[in-house]
Amino acid sequence: MSADPDTLRQMAEMMAVGAPQAAALGFRLVSVEPAKGAIMVPWREDLVGDPDSGIIAGGVVTTLLDHVCGLSIMSTAGERLPTATLDLRIDYMRAAKPRAGVTAEAHCYKVTRTIAFVRAQAWDEDRADPIATAQAAFVLQGARA
Repeated sequence: MSADPDTLRQMAEMMAVGAPQAAALGFRLVSVEPAKGAIMVPWREDLVGDPDSGIIAGGVVTTLLDHVCGLSIMSTAGERLPTATLDLRIDYMRAAKPRAGVTAEAHCYKVTRTIAFVRAQAWDEDRADPIATAQAAFVLQGARA
């Protein structure tokens, strides 16, 4: 079941900013297309891990990557099923720049009957210089085995 672009955008907007944790962190939907999505979190002082650095906390980046992975799964064609993170590996390459927001983009590259596989990356100012990359697997809850 493939959603039309307007419906897909509405569902993505609800997921990206409507979930309580996403709303609390100030997530914003950047883009959505079939099997791909991007979300950003603007810099805010209350999201900083170390006040002396002015850098968004690593936990915020982790949450952003996990969330954008779920968005990419939601945007795949097919039955929309709730997901649960089964495995999320994040490779942190560097800290974000001080006082910089972070954008993350994910691609759901394979969906089986019960598992979805996703790759993602997060960056601040330059997409070619990522803060972190992620490789993830999600259980499709309620899927027929």
